[in-house]
Parts: sequence; structure tokens; C-alpha cells
Amino acid sequence: MRTSSLLLPLALAACGSPQPAADAPGPALAAAEARQAARGVDEGRIACARGDAGFARTCTVEQTAGPDGLILTVRDAAGGFHRLRVTGDGRGVAAADGAEPATVSLAGANEIEVAVGDMRYRLPATTKAATAGR
Repeated sequence: MRTSSLLLPLALAACGSPQPAADAPGPALAAAEARQAARGVDEGRIACARGDAGFARTCTVEQTAGPDGLILTVRDAAGGFHRLRVTGDGRGVAAADGAEPATVSLAGANEIEVAVGDMRYRLPATTKAATAGR
């Protein structure tokens, strides 16, 4: 099953909200980035990067329900892919197969960064801190 819906509710443990960086973008740049992000989500793409390259919305995500839970297959524009299993233990995701582990970190208020090998992916997420008042 393939879906372009990227409103994946990943529950992550978070101790507090991230502080804005000292070199945070100005309002015009932030607005342009928000429009680009919305357009990428509408087209079913997420931001990804290889190595030290900058992030671009060129990767796609497929969601598949399996016996071990929800599996995400993230694909880059060159045809490479990684399979990630959504976890319920606060990590967000873990490598579903392969020899390389997935490293997960918070990338923003509603986003995680997942690194597997030399690829990095930004996935939408909901942190426990963000949902505590609901």
C-alpha cells in the first residue's frame, strides 16, 4: 500500500521544546521554506540528504502495515531505499532490515531526522511534549 499522506504520528519522548538557533532564518525565508515544504508534502515527498549535502524534498515514503507493525520505505531519487519500522518505545523508528542501524534525533518541533548509513531523512513526527496538553 502506498500513501502520500505524511502526517505520520510518531510518538517520541521529548524533555523540552527546542530553542531557536541564533542564526534562524528571517520571516521571508521562513515563509518561502514553509511554502516549499507544503508543496513537497502535497507531492508525497520528504526532505533527505546524502552525506554532508543539504536537504532537498526529493525522497518519497511508502507505508506498509506488517506483522511487526508499520513499516516505512523511504526512497531517494537515485533509487536507493531504507526500510524503517515505527516503534512504540519513544525512539520513533528503527531500521527494519539491513546491517546499518537508524539513528534518530529531533530536527524541529514536529520533525525527526533519521540517519541510516550516509543518508539522512526528515520525517514528520508528534512529540509527547507537543501532545501532553491534548
